[in-house]
Amino acid sequence: MRAIFLIALREYAENAKTKGFWIGLFLFPVIIFASIFVQKALEESTPTRHFILVDQSGLYGTSIREDIAKTYRSDVARALGEYVQDHGVNSVEQHLPDPEKLSADLLDGMMAKAESVMGPEMDAMFTPAGIEVMLTQMATASGGLVEDRPPFEMPKARFQEVSLPIEYDADLPIDELAKILRPYLKGEKTITHDGEQIQLFAAALLPRDIQESIDRPGMAGLLKMAADQESARKAEADGEAIARKGGQFWAANLADADLKSRIQRSINNELHHTELVLRGLDADAVAEVNETSLSLSSLDPKKDEGKEEVSMADKIRQWAPVGFVYLLWIGIFTISQMLLNNTVEEKSNRIIEVLLSSVTAAELMLGKLAGIAGIGITMIGVWMGSLITILKLSSGPEAEIPNVLLDVLLGSGLIYWFVLYFCLGYLLYAGIFLAIGSLCNTIKDAQNMMGPIMVIMMVPLITMMFIPKDPNGTLATILSWIPLYTPFTMMNRAAADPPMFDKIGTLVLLVCFTFFTLLMVGKVFRAGILRTGQPPKFRELLTWIKS
Repeated sequence: MRAIFLIALREYAENAKTKGFWIGLFLFPVIIFASIFVQKALEESTPTRHFILVDQSGLYGTSIREDIAKTYRSDVARALGEYVQDHGVNSVEQHLPDPEKLSADLLDGMMAKAESVMGPEMDAMFTPAGIEVMLTQMATASGGLVEDRPPFEMPKARFQEVSLPIEYDADLPIDELAKILRPYLKGEKTITHDGEQIQLFAAALLPRDIQESIDRPGMAGLLKMAADQESARKAEADGEAIARKGGQFWAANLADADLKSRIQRSINNELHHTELVLRGLDADAVAEVNETSLSLSSLDPKKDEGKEEVSMADKIRQWAPVGFVYLLWIGIFTISQMLLNNTVEEKSNRIIEVLLSSVTAAELMLGKLAGIAGIGITMIGVWMGSLITILKLSSGPEAEIPNVLLDVLLGSGLIYWFVLYFCLGYLLYAGIFLAIGSLCNTIKDAQNMMGPIMVIMMVPLITMMFIPKDPNGTLATILSWIPLYTPFTMMNRAAADPPMFDKIGTLVLLVCFTFFTLLMVGKVFRAGILRTGQPPKFRELLTWIKS
């Protein structure tokens, strides 16, 4: 027993001193930190998107500009809410919703309802002067803003319309305008705006005859589609350029489609309003009907009477096992791969021969498994601790999630299941990796033998997101009873309260299979650890196992 402990301590110390261990230890916290803080900083540093809007039809320009203005007012409202949350006293903070929790669509909807009530006064409210008046009123109110607060900074506009260069006429044909603006859109030329040279992000060009390109339902729409397709086919056959119809949106950055989506939405909203008026319908009444809604409460029949409402904790409890499965997979694969590499390296350097002169093969194998298990527990412990610490230190809604997550984990027992399945899964896969390492003299040989194991280990990742949707279904049940997949699948089903027969039965099967696998691995390890030359054939392996 003392020999096993000494080997485990040596294995732990040797791996803990490597650069790879420390990189892996701190890389996960860095990624979490970057995903929370750096992503937010990158969003704030995104430059203003300057665009040109030419509406020769005169039908949609006003609507588009008003929608862009509403977007900015929503951004100002969100920034103002954050400012009040950061510099308001508790009595104010308790009655204000956290602006970070409001989605963009929800905030836009709230702003739209406020504008429908207040009308033109909304424009004055969200100017610097209007914001200053509101903050002054808040500061003088009982329990308002703190006195030593910094000045409020108006957020940067996401979109800013610029004028067409003065030397060009907006009444030119759309295709000619597009040709003129190409160098500006490609960054070869810049546009002067407020005395500064800026790069043009996009151009929205709406021709006079844009109404002729409206897609309508029914037979008329089908006939028009067929005619357009026939015209395009004929032009292609004749080697002519296909005539573009309708509006055009030009932009070199295809990844950022936010501006296009907003312009498209504005055009369609105005089109729908016009169509309602032409059909003799009250557009305002229809808009009110469309905004009328009825929500459904999400209730869980498994909860006690009177407490059936589904909370954030319930949602986290349902999906938390997915994160544990991924962490389980990463942990098992990383440390098992580490064990494989160490074994191959020690075998090729003849260190194994020195070790075996002092201990038995069984003691060496068990010591290696225990030492690398300590490395794995250290890594996962640091990862989980750093995750919760970073989330607690972060601002916004992320600060609430760790508290709910901790309550869920401690109350549901997921941590205990995770530790159990991690230990059993590690012993199972680490034993297999150790056997492979004992058979190979080079990393190349080990990689060749790792192919089938990697295919097997990919299945939990592929099914990771599907199991929670049907945790007691056929796929989940079958995978649960396959020992190689039991740790991952049962961990994924843990929050769904699978049948007790599945819990106990699969656990007993996994323990027995792991014990049997380690016995077989011990035979292979003992016979192959001092072997040189090519890895043995499958028939020879069977001979070793039977002996």
